[in-house]
Amino acid sequence: MARADKAAAVAEITEEFRASNAAVLTEYRGLTVGQLKELRRSLGPDTTYAVVKNTLSKIAAKDAGVEGFDSLLQGPTAIAFIKGDPVTAAKGLDTFAKENPLLVIKGGIMDGNILTADDLKKLAKLESREGDQGLGYAYKVLAVHRDAGIHADQWL
Repeated sequence: MARADKAAAVAEITEEFRASNAAVLTEYRGLTVGQLKELRRSLGPDTTYAVVKNTLSKIAAKDAGVEGFDSLLQGPTAIAFIKGDPVTAAKGLDTFAKENPLLVIKGGIMDGNILTADDLKKLAKLESREGDQGLGYAYKVLAVHRDAGIHADQWL
């Protein structure tokens, strides 16, 4: 890779870090192009999944003010840059990793905090923003019905 190409790649990765509210590092060794395409689809429209060079990613992370996961940048690495709901992306990664054990979730960063692979599994078990909103609506409906003296079994 020529020096100008490296500088452009670092600038692109730096911008991805800055524009994302979370990033998850994975090892993709052994996955086919078709499987990677399937993984990208499963992450949703607000997540970009990119195969990266470790050295350039270290430089880009430093330039973006992201610290603490240099030790994860070993071996074949791809990063899921999450611009939307981190729970949705974590669910997509977790589900894909269960179905395709060659995908290894190394860890990540969210809101400036380093996340371990276990942290990301816990995140995947949470309700997404849409699910939270749906639950919030359901709780409001239940409260209105309760206040009106209508029991849930009467309207379910």
